[in-house]
Parts: sequence; structure tokens; C-alpha cells
Amino acid sequence: MKDKKEILTDQQIKELASEFARSGKLTGEGGIFTPLLKKIIEASLEGEVQDHVGRTKEKGNKRNGYGSKRLKTSMGELTLKTPRDREASFEPTILPKRSSSLTNEFEEKVLSLYAHGMSYRDIKSQLDDLYGTELSVGTLTAITDKVWPEIDQWRSRPLEALYPVVWLDAMHFKIRGEDLRVTSKAVYSILGVTTSGQKEVLGFYLGENESASFGRGVMADLKDRGLKDVLIASVDGLKGFPEAIEDELPTTQVQLCIVHQIRNTIKYLSYKDVKPFLNDLKKVYTSVDRAQAKVELDKMSLKWGPKYSRPLKGWFDHFDQLTEFMVFPPEIRRIIYTTNPIESYHRQIRKVTKSKGSFTNDKAIIKQMYLVIQNMSQKWTGQMAQWNKIRRDLAEHFNERFTNLDTLY
Repeated sequence: MKDKKEILTDQQIKELASEFARSGKLTGEGGIFTPLLKKIIEASLEGEVQDHVGRTKEKGNKRNGYGSKRLKTSMGELTLKTPRDREASFEPTILPKRSSSLTNEFEEKVLSLYAHGMSYRDIKSQLDDLYGTELSVGTLTAITDKVWPEIDQWRSRPLEALYPVVWLDAMHFKIRGEDLRVTSKAVYSILGVTTSGQKEVLGFYLGENESASFGRGVMADLKDRGLKDVLIASVDGLKGFPEAIEDELPTTQVQLCIVHQIRNTIKYLSYKDVKPFLNDLKKVYTSVDRAQAKVELDKMSLKWGPKYSRPLKGWFDHFDQLTEFMVFPPEIRRIIYTTNPIESYHRQIRKVTKSKGSFTNDKAIIKQMYLVIQNMSQKWTGQMAQWNKIRRDLAEHFNERFTNLDTLY
């Protein structure tokens, strides 16, 4: 005996298989499952309206024919017969009034495509293939704008009181202004690691220039959201940010990125001097401690100073912040001497944004950044490499600032 809950008979399955062999399509226009979905939805609506009219019959409510509705689904666009009642009080749960898609699947698809860097033109093409429908750029913009409440909530969400390590760096994007002129703007990102070893983007901020006042505004926002302490901040050569950190979080130890300093140094070297100069410079930043680093830097000054006083000046001027990592054990040194962790995050952003010549406005880049960050965050489920060892070293070096979190913060 066949199961009474069986949806399709053997004969119906054979007919569907025959149709699939003819058309080769499961979904979309001409797909074998598309009319089946239409029947299922219409049958569900019939059951709901019958139940509703039965409950409101004593008030004089009756059936009142059918209307027609176009519905976007993952199987294509359907035209449905929608039952009506005389009082117009029928509110189906499977397909609410004024709904144009079966679920939020359609809008989720748009957001997913946008998050992966597709332009509105490419999204329109994809949706035409997937759903057999064409949307205007205005409609697509309206759909992606629906994430704004989420963005506002995310950007103002409470932070943890302590982040042992944070990395700060900037990316630059071309953005079209209201006057249609394209200008370059920087997006400053703050990536942190929690006390349990998970990476987290604390926030990102759109600005036109690097300054101490802008940096203080960023740090003040983080503090307003609950941040009370950062043990170590690894910073690219962002003007004003080291000073802003020292003003807002005076106990934080600031490490300037060694890799960025080396890149800036190379700009001033002639090609034939690059290799020998860098060989000598490596003795500075691989020293066992600051004392040895200072000796090696003095040696470089005697050898290269007459020819390259300008690039060497940067190493002398920022010596303390360039060698801050040398006071820590090897595992901590490895994660703070450079901003590589946040540059890895930037590479993921670039994969999505590299196809865009420019963004239409500030909102467009903010939406793009937020959606990419959400995708990345879903993958950041594990601890940073060797975090347990790093955690022990941090606890030993910073004592109660790291261990007595409940009483201090």
C-alpha cells in the first residue's frame, strides 16, 4: 500500500521524467518543477482561505472569486490565482499581501551577489537567468539599501572592554561625488583579536585625510562603544593615528609596521644599493633587543648616512615605535611587527572591489565593505594560530591588565 502522504504517484513521476527528458530543465520557464510549485502554492492558498472563511462565516463573510498575482521565486516567475473573500480580511501566511516573492530569498540573492562585488548591471543579468525577470538599477539599489538598519546597528554595537591586539590600516577607493567628480577617499579599518583569540573588525571609517583629529574621533567612537583598553596597537604609517592612540589610550603600546617602513625606505634608494642596504637594515629589525638594534642602526648611519640620510632619519625619528615589538616573546613579535593580519583582510576586500572603477557615492562603498565583512566574519570561527601561547605571554607581560578583566573593566 502506498503511503497516504505521498505527493506524486508513480505515473506522475514518469510524466515528469518524460518532460525533463524533453526540455532538460528542472526550474525556470519551461522547467518541470515550476508548474508543480504553482499548484502547491495555489493549493495552500485554497486551504488557508477555506479555513479563514469558515472562521468568519458568522459575520457574513464568503468567498469572492479570485485575483491574479505575479510572484518571483527561485524557479522562475509565476502567475497565481489568489483567492479573495468578501470582507477582504483574508491574510495568507504563505504569501502575505503586497509580497512579490515567495520568501526573502530573492532579496537575499541580490545582497549575496552585491556582496561578492558584482555590479548592478551584472546582477540584473544574473537575475534574468535565475528568475526570468528584469529589475531596474533603482530597484536593486532599494534592495541593497535595506541593509542600512543592519549597518547602523553593527557600527554602533557594543565592543568588548579589552582587545589585546589591534591592527589599523587604510584602503583608498575612487568615489564619485554629487558634482560627478571622482575623488580618492580612505577607509580606515580597525581589526582586533579578542581575549579568546577570535578576529573581529571593530569598525571602519570613511575619511578624506589622515590627521590626529580624525584619529581621535575614531578612537573616541570605539571608547563610546565600550572599549576601555588595548594592550598593543600595530599601525601602518597613518598620520595622526599613533598620536590619537596615545591621547585616548595612553597605556597602549604602539608598534609601527616594519614592512611599511622598509617599503618607504626603498623609495629613496638607487637600484644598485637596494640589496646591500637592506642586508644591513635586516640586522636592525632582527636584533634580539632594542640595545642591539640601536647599535646596528648607528653602524648604518656611519656607512650609509652620507648618501641616504633622509631614509635613515625615519628609522631614528621613530625608533621606539618601530622596535616596540622587541620587548615581547617571539610569538607576540610575529603578530605585531607588521600589519599583515589586516592586510590579509584588505586582500579579501580587494577581491570584491577590484572590478569597480569607482563607487557611485559614500553609501555604496560602506554597503560593500559591510557585506564583505559579514561574509568574512562567518569564516572567523577559530582562534589565531598559537593563541594559547600568545595568551600566556600576554598575561605574564601585562599582568592584571590581562588577567583581572572583571575587576578592571
